Amino acid sequence: MKNSFLFFATLVSLSAFCQEADTTKVFKKRVLDATEVDFLISYYKQDGVHSAVSGGMGSEKLTDLASNIVVTMPMNADDVLTVDAGISSYTSASSSNINPFNDSGASGGGDDDDDDDRATVNPRGTPWLASSGASAQDALASVTVNYSHSSDDRNFIWNADVSFSNEYDYTSIGFGGGIAKLFNQKNTEVSLKANAYLDQWRPIYPTELHEYSRYGNSFLSNGYFSGQTVYNQNGAATTDYLPSQFETISSVNRNSYSVSFSFSQILTKKLQASVFFDLLFQEGLLSTPYHRIYFADKANYYLGEPQYIPVYETEANVGVYRLADDIERLPGTRFKLPFGLRLNYYISERFKLRTYYRYYTDNWGIQAHTANIEIPIKLSDQFTVYPMYRYYTQTASKYFAPFETHVSTEKYYTSDYDLSTFNANQFGFGATYLDIFTKAKIWKLGLKNIDFRYNHYQRSDTLSADIVSMVFKFILN
Repeated sequence: MKNSFLFFATLVSLSAFCQEADTTKVFKKRVLDATEVDFLISYYKQDGVHSAVSGGMGSEKLTDLASNIVVTMPMNADDVLTVDAGISSYTSASSSNINPFNDSGASGGGDDDDDDDRATVNPRGTPWLASSGASAQDALASVTVNYSHSSDDRNFIWNADVSFSNEYDYTSIGFGGGIAKLFNQKNTEVSLKANAYLDQWRPIYPTELHEYSRYGNSFLSNGYFSGQTVYNQNGAATTDYLPSQFETISSVNRNSYSVSFSFSQILTKKLQASVFFDLLFQEGLLSTPYHRIYFADKANYYLGEPQYIPVYETEANVGVYRLADDIERLPGTRFKLPFGLRLNYYISERFKLRTYYRYYTDNWGIQAHTANIEIPIKLSDQFTVYPMYRYYTQTASKYFAPFETHVSTEKYYTSDYDLSTFNANQFGFGATYLDIFTKAKIWKLGLKNIDFRYNHYQRSDTLSADIVSMVFKFILN
């Protein structure tokens, strides 16, 4: 906290210096003339066949409905306060299978359940269908508050922000700030930002591992497993299942720190370029506690209806679920280094070109390239449309392996396909309506613009997604 105080004190001192440097009385335009209110809403859905909760195999169906309200308020001629509050609600076939046996009364997998949570009927579960458990849906609430100050000549800006977000098993607190300096009649801009996020997990484990952590080696005759039948690969009843490699997580914190630098330059009347790079460091629990792992050198065990064992890895399996050997394990630190370039070109009064490229590397072995192009087409003073395309490709993390290919002698392992080798294409379309006179009114709010976007995402590992979003910007009269 001492370093944070010195950082913000430096920002304030720099701001004061810049203000004192020019004492000439000049007309000063307000940074923001009136309060602006943005309403954002988005709908996202995806599907795939590589659920990390089920060890890299199974349904990835997910839907998410998110909404935000962003209020930007001028505090005076120089200062602006922005409050961004949002809530996101999702349903997920993948995360529902943290407890795939919930229909039959299985334990929730994350708390100290009593023995009366045990199943009273033969359980059914499958990685290809959603369970009806509590983990099938969740909500994320977040709020960010940002305060910015501009010098009298508007050539120096500093800002500071704090944020908070919370969902069922995760809480995040963040803070940060930045400075920006403009030169050459505002044709050149240099900015520096720093942020820190101090997060905490409330670990939820897969049902079978949760019960093992409660009862130890006798778990098959206690708690949820009391009265249940476990089957081996041949469909025969057995009491041999023992995930002895599993241990509960001792550290539940995840801290993330980032420093970002950018340089922007207007090169000609039609061309603007910017370069940027970020340095990010994470420490703590960087794996996900409910991602299952299945080892190639361990025997297979199942709960449910054994006739589906031969077709377990196909969607024909509607009644049996394989019991985990362990959970995902990843290193406690990670360094990330992305850097890139933007080029914006003014083709004509009707056409513009926006391009973006980013290279990414980290110490987990991932290297990635992102390229994006967007072409705004001005149809009239009020309407603009813009087709867009994005390409992404990455190499796999050295800790990744597909379903049932890790071995138990490894120290780190994940079957999360977000850390695999893949490439992706994203095609999109957007449209903007602008009314600088805010003629449409809702109470004291004048509608300034509406922005609509649709994107389709397709990944080489079969994951596909669609997202639709709309933003309504109002001016408080």
